[in-house]
Amino acid sequence: MDIDPRQYEDIAVNDNDVHSIVMSYLAHSCFTDTLESFTTSTGVKQTANLEDMEKRKRIYHLALEGSVLKAIELTEQFAPDLLEKNKDLHFDLLSLHFVGLVCSRKCTEALEFAQAKLAPFGKVQKYVEKLEDFMALLAYNEPEKSPMFHLLSLEYRQQVADSLNRAMLANSNLPSYSAVERLMQQTTVVRQCLSQESSKEGYPAFALKDFLKS
Repeated sequence: MDIDPRQYEDIAVNDNDVHSIVMSYLAHSCFTDTLESFTTSTGVKQTANLEDMEKRKRIYHLALEGSVLKAIELTEQFAPDLLEKNKDLHFDLLSLHFVGLVCSRKCTEALEFAQAKLAPFGKVQKYVEKLEDFMALLAYNEPEKSPMFHLLSLEYRQQVADSLNRAMLANSNLPSYSAVERLMQQTTVVRQCLSQESSKEGYPAFALKDFLKS
């Protein structure tokens, strides 16, 4: 059952906790300038490594904007063993470059790249179906209209770039998710568990998207 919003006013929230949550989000998302302005205006001690943040920010945007090979090169400099240990991420980054070649109608170059860099992953069963989907893009004159069109989307690039950012954070012994994301995850789980009980009384199941609109 939902709590009366008026009861929220009785719950004290420490300003320092709020500042820590905001700082966590800014550091996670590599908003370096905003973080510096925030710490200056609030007087909160700066604990994030700004140099590492700038490196992550550049790598993240390179991956998001399609300069994947450069992103891989800088990732290997920033965290030399990261992609070696995380084969799934490495595959996703390489496939992102392949998709970029397909979108640019560089089909011959895309095929050569797939044979050189993606084919070795075909020896592992879990990559076979993904490889088939990527290779199928070459069969279409307009791959953006193919059944695999989602692989060409901004959402897919965003997903891979976010995974890379989280992996770099974890490699630096930092949380993979910001504090606000973890709070939302925890809140969602708790509310869903409560909804399972309240649904027996006719209350609708909890949905975070709907809650944020309320």
